Amino acid sequence: MIGIVDVGGGLRGIYGSAVFDFCLDHNINFDYLIGVSAGSANVASYLGRQRGRNRTFYMEYSMRKEYMSPGNFIKRGSYLDLDYIYGTLSNSDGEYPLNFDMIQKAAAKVKIVAANALTGETKYFEKEDFKRDDYSVCKASSAIPMVCRPYVIDGVPYYDGGISDPVPIEKALLDGCKKVIVILTRPMDFKRIQKKDVWPARIVKRKFPKAAELILQRYKKYNDGVAKAIEYMKEGRALVIAPDDLCGVETLTKDKAKLQMLYEKGYNDARRIIDFLKD
Repeated sequence: MIGIVDVGGGLRGIYGSAVFDFCLDHNINFDYLIGVSAGSANVASYLGRQRGRNRTFYMEYSMRKEYMSPGNFIKRGSYLDLDYIYGTLSNSDGEYPLNFDMIQKAAAKVKIVAANALTGETKYFEKEDFKRDDYSVCKASSAIPMVCRPYVIDGVPYYDGGISDPVPIEKALLDGCKKVIVILTRPMDFKRIQKKDVWPARIVKRKFPKAAELILQRYKKYNDGVAKAIEYMKEGRALVIAPDDLCGVETLTKDKAKLQMLYEKGYNDARRIIDFLKD
């Protein structure tokens, strides 16, 4: 079983979207897919065989105030309007609907990663949790602490899966994958530090102490996950695809030229997949 993991990373996710576009262009298919945060959107469009769909979201729709803006935060408590992204734009009557029927027909196993804000447990949603015009699982996986309110599904508040299982290669292997491609949206040698997470954790702790603990440990989980992926790569069981440079793109960067450069890097770097799958 061949798996692919997309760790997401806000608008840096355009790098991963390019990897999936390359795979669609070259008819590369996977038996198992895991999406974290923005990676969940990339996985959904890939399953829908919608080449270029997510590039449009990163390059065009993200520039709209309805997508992300201080006004959203004032009105809704979330800088990113996840209902606009995964509802207004993505539903059947939206501007660029997800191909729900194709997603459901896909034979691949799917996991969408989110963090239970109450218990701190990792939730792995599945393809069956997608419903027509209800992509709540992607909203939950993409609810970045402090940028968004937790997203509630069946009474349970969820935060971005990146705080609980940021690089879920072990999950892919435990579920039976023999080879795994891991898409990172930062250079392979990048090390997260805890310092940037202290203040968000302090704020989140008021309502969700378990989620705050996850935020404080995110740096270690991410660094450990990347280290494991590199180890597996040396063994021939994994391929890590990561940009050598971010082209100035950070999580919420609104700059079309920089985003396009990062997209092109992702597309070119994806060529390594062909040789990896030959072995």
